[in-house]
Amino acid sequence: MAPRVLVSDELSETAVQIFRDRGVEVDFQPKLGKDKEKLAEIIGNYDGLAIRSATKATEKLIAAATNLKVIGRAGIGVDNVDIPAASRRGIIVMNTPFGNSITTAEHAIALMFAVARQLPAADSSTQAGKWEKSKFMGVEITGKLLGVIGAGNIGGIVCKKAIGLGMHVIAYDPFLSAERAQEMGVEKVELDDLLARADFITLHVPMTDKTRGILNKEALAKTKKGVRIINCARGGLVDEAALAEAIKSGHVAGAGFDVFEVEPATESPLFGLENVVCTPHLGASTTEAQENVALQVAEQMSDYLVKGAVSNAINMPSITAEEAPILKPFIRLADVLGAFVGQVTESAIKEIEILYDGATAGMNTKALTSAVLAGLIRSQVADVNMVSAPVMIKEKGIILSEVKRDKSGVFDGYIRLTVKTENQTRSIAGTVFSDGKPRFIQIKGINLDADVGNHMVYITNTDVPGMIGFIGTTLGEAGVNIANFQLGRDKQGGDAIALLYVDAAVSEDVLNKLRANPAIRQIKPLVFNVD
Repeated sequence: MAPRVLVSDELSETAVQIFRDRGVEVDFQPKLGKDKEKLAEIIGNYDGLAIRSATKATEKLIAAATNLKVIGRAGIGVDNVDIPAASRRGIIVMNTPFGNSITTAEHAIALMFAVARQLPAADSSTQAGKWEKSKFMGVEITGKLLGVIGAGNIGGIVCKKAIGLGMHVIAYDPFLSAERAQEMGVEKVELDDLLARADFITLHVPMTDKTRGILNKEALAKTKKGVRIINCARGGLVDEAALAEAIKSGHVAGAGFDVFEVEPATESPLFGLENVVCTPHLGASTTEAQENVALQVAEQMSDYLVKGAVSNAINMPSITAEEAPILKPFIRLADVLGAFVGQVTESAIKEIEILYDGATAGMNTKALTSAVLAGLIRSQVADVNMVSAPVMIKEKGIILSEVKRDKSGVFDGYIRLTVKTENQTRSIAGTVFSDGKPRFIQIKGINLDADVGNHMVYITNTDVPGMIGFIGTTLGEAGVNIANFQLGRDKQGGDAIALLYVDAAVSEDVLNKLRANPAIRQIKPLVFNVD
């Protein structure tokens, strides 16, 4: 059955056709996003929801989306999506961060020109029949020092365009390396240095707890007198009231704002001030950008629903279309390793360590780790998946660590999962053979080679003679067929394990007959989904 996507906001016909061309059934209702009740009534029928800004994917809507697997936002901002609620329900949230990058960067440059030359006020004055040439004395862009706060995708484009305009550029970005700054032709500086030196300051950072109010009253006081400030990123990065006071005092010469603390912005401390240029969040408002993000979200959602590829996800590691088929058997392996430990561990888990050895260390380990965690939690929460599992682990306060190392054994690559509880440590390792099927290769440090089946029985016992015969006879008398029987021990007379792959679930009565043997310490029936 083809996956179904609901488009509840305005998307181009070309984008809608992309869904159809890729085997996705589309229900195009561009006005539905404004009707919350109707949307909630039908959302349970769809695998995907494609939106812009009109649709609000609230916790209430997500709770009604019983079949939803992905929400695609045509644009960069996901303020209208309750991401924690979506993550808890295992719904991937995607955006299109690059479709409107050029448009937003160009708008920042346009605002910088408008503020430098007081263009809106000059236009209004001239069209009013005045000729106030001497009133609108501006400043040149060329030769000025531009301070860029956030030199990522959009900020990087602004840097390039500003250098092309003959500006000198300094950048504050904790994630910008010295090498990358040199490649871009910018000087990497600390924030206080940028504030003290820049003639123009433009912001291009996301809204986080760390960036909220990054230009507050104290920061504005550190700026160079006569500075001009541009914000096309997010409202709330700049304290609008503090900026208004700085403009009134003459310390800040002007500002260009496309985003505001409260939107739609019907009022702001900046409104009505001289040499303040305001636009209604037009950063992405070009025909090219709107088309680009619509096409991107259709492609991304289709790739996920049809191929399992994940790109530009907010709450899930990306998996490219090229690596998806290669990664798929290892994701299945990661899932069964987690499922094994989750089913045999009875006390609360305190720590999780995942070792990637050899070839697996070079794979998309974020995705593999998500699969391990999903398998681990599934015995407690049936509907967990790769999106919701990491959230649950974090909420439980469990310590998670990844280790990567070069090939250390006979296998080209394997994964080992170790968990620690208050009173024990459990460990299991596995790999994928050439047939693409997962194998268990080590349990509790004991080597073996076990196929993974839908129904298995795990037994720990003291190594004594006759165990093989006892287990085989007991199961045979109960009509249980054994497809594969793997044994291992640490030493003669020491700890031993048996891992049986059986054709069907073993009844509790049969398990109790096995438990009656004094040498057996633990028996666990296991269920895996490997078909």
